[in-house]
Amino acid sequence: MRFNPRARLDTSRTRDSSGGGGGLGGGRMRLPIPGGRAGGGGLGLVIVILIVVLNTCMGGGGIPLPIDTGFDTTRVAADDTGRYDSCATGADANNNRDCARIAVENSLYDFWRSTLPVQSDGVFQPAQLNTFSGSVGTGCGAATSQVGPFYCPRDATIYMDISFFDDVLERQLGGPDGGFVQDYVLAHEYGHHIQNLLGTMSRVRTQQGPRSDAVRLELQADCYAGMWARAATRTRDAGGEVLIAELTREDVQMAIDAAEAVGDDRIQEKTQGQVTEENWTHGSGASRIRWFETGYSESSMAACDTWAVRTP
Repeated sequence: MRFNPRARLDTSRTRDSSGGGGGLGGGRMRLPIPGGRAGGGGLGLVIVILIVVLNTCMGGGGIPLPIDTGFDTTRVAADDTGRYDSCATGADANNNRDCARIAVENSLYDFWRSTLPVQSDGVFQPAQLNTFSGSVGTGCGAATSQVGPFYCPRDATIYMDISFFDDVLERQLGGPDGGFVQDYVLAHEYGHHIQNLLGTMSRVRTQQGPRSDAVRLELQADCYAGMWARAATRTRDAGGEVLIAELTREDVQMAIDAAEAVGDDRIQEKTQGQVTEENWTHGSGASRIRWFETGYSESSMAACDTWAVRTP
């Protein structure tokens, strides 16, 4: 991926709280670690699963708690390490992975700001992005570096411990190593934000199995990520400059390879040596690839309706 050097970056929706455990409320609930285990031995796999967030952030009846539309920007500033302060242009994004993350967030913001009102009856509100290391307080409780990237519907924030990509995805799961892998994961989590805005999370009743609502939710987020990838080179900054100058097929293939690596079947093969479909929460690697490619080829939210098919 190559960014337009003339593009201007907006860091207002992104913060970094590395090394901290600061909070946005929600108490000190510990998020369970799907597929992992305490203590030594084994892979100690720490793939985040959205259903964890749903379990800790939902109110009664499986309905997600509302977005905090009164997000406290003064608290954000107080918790921010300043990691992204020097990210001003697309040239910075080409030379610095942190700034590239800002550019991708800007691209996702522009894509969904224009797409959501046209393809749905949803009202767009931006997600926040919080990178961290060590631990972080969220509207869904406390999280540590043992938890991979996740979206919290309570505070409409994507949380990313960026060490996940080297420590877990590449080394433990054998996934690809490359810049666009992070971008795919960020786009997937932004897809969960869109689901939150549309109320799709309230459809989750069954939480395990290849045809479960939880799997359908995850595969739809993959499809939404594919939609953004197809349109990424057409997204623009606030002044109308294109943000992403080039997105190659190699970049897209990295996303596809990453989607396959975090399929439930691949994770189970790595951690337990056998596949048990009844425990799936995200879908198989093949399903994740198929739905990402559906979003990429169809560019349609309607085509991403994973509830419309018998077997997603």
